[in-house]
Amino acid sequence: MATVPTREFIMQTITPNLWFNGDAAEAAEFYADAFPHGRVVSTVHYPTENLPDFQKEMAGKPLAVDVDLGGLVITLINAGPEFPINPAISFMLNFDPLVEDDARGSLDRLWAALSAGGQELMALGEYPFSARYGWVQDRYGVNWQLMMTNPGGEQRPFVIPSLMFCGAAQNRAAEAREFYTSVFPSSRTGTVAEYPEQTGPASAGAVMFSDFMLENQWFAAMDSGAEQDFSFTEGVSLAVACEDQAEIDRLWEALSSVPEAEQCGWCKDRFGVSWQIVPANMADLMQRPDAYQKMLAMTKIEIDGF
Repeated sequence: MATVPTREFIMQTITPNLWFNGDAAEAAEFYADAFPHGRVVSTVHYPTENLPDFQKEMAGKPLAVDVDLGGLVITLINAGPEFPINPAISFMLNFDPLVEDDARGSLDRLWAALSAGGQELMALGEYPFSARYGWVQDRYGVNWQLMMTNPGGEQRPFVIPSLMFCGAAQNRAAEAREFYTSVFPSSRTGTVAEYPEQTGPASAGAVMFSDFMLENQWFAAMDSGAEQDFSFTEGVSLAVACEDQAEIDRLWEALSSVPEAEQCGWCKDRFGVSWQIVPANMADLMQRPDAYQKMLAMTKIEIDGF
């Protein structure tokens, strides 16, 4: 009988937020059922009144659903069709034989669930870097890389957000990694593998694969080895829970590079990656009278404005 996998659970500071076109609650239930240790953590609803005209049809419906995928919580934003998700940010799923007896079987079962109604971007099979790997875009447009890990290597979490630098951000993965690890505390670089020669748009010395820690959470980054017609969008953003206004101000100053993208605590960095810089007690602040309307009027979040 397979052992129960043990995962390293951490207090998350950075939470990936995924933009859904009205079906976030449905997707949350799908992931909770598909992932071996998935569960819906919480659901926040839109206010029932005083919504702006473009959101009136969402009154009382789910606004955001938190889902634990087995060590990493992601937030599904229930909104409209404005920001379809693309492969620029995907999620690596590490199946480690040292953690789970039936790692291959678990990988195959999750692959079957995620690929049903989706699209295989890299077929499930054996690759030079993994005995079993595949990249799939599921029925909701979310991208997953499923991989059997090397049991002899340094252990990584089950879920790692992965940034692919392509389009306007091509060949900037190393620059981004150095920038992010300088901005966030409790950061370090892990594995770095470079392209030995020009590979498609990736120049020799560009990042074939790298991973790094921000706030004690693992992320991965790579430069695309093939031409892509997409790059980073608000479809997947990274929300940072800040302890106070001073931390909000510092991160906003460091990360926000596109003034026209600043709204409701959202900003966009020099590489095009979207961030949400928010107070750690945002849920409590949103319980205050007219909090939702006050937030809509902000660019950077001002805690005293609630």
